[in-house]
Amino acid sequence: MAKKIPMRQCVGCGEMKNKKDMMRVLKTADDAVILDQTGRKNGRGAYLCRSGECLRRACRNKGLERSLKIRIPQEIYESLEKEFEEGENAE
Repeated sequence: MAKKIPMRQCVGCGEMKNKKDMMRVLKTADDAVILDQTGRKNGRGAYLCRSGECLRRACRNKGLERSLKIRIPQEIYESLEKEFEEGENAE
């Protein structure tokens, strides 16, 4: 029997994709919002495609805020965007 591939929905574009191909944004217990590179940290997670465009779209449509159930300040979006760019350049 084929192994089931975990799928997640991007909060930016709404597409369903393989979990391994996506970035996980995490809300920790103390309400900090970080990028979870491993995908295994504890906390509430939201998934984004590995593109800056989806991050900007999630910012505009408040998709991350809805998924993580908190208000996200602009500077957090900016730091996420920097981390995203570093991740894109590393590939």
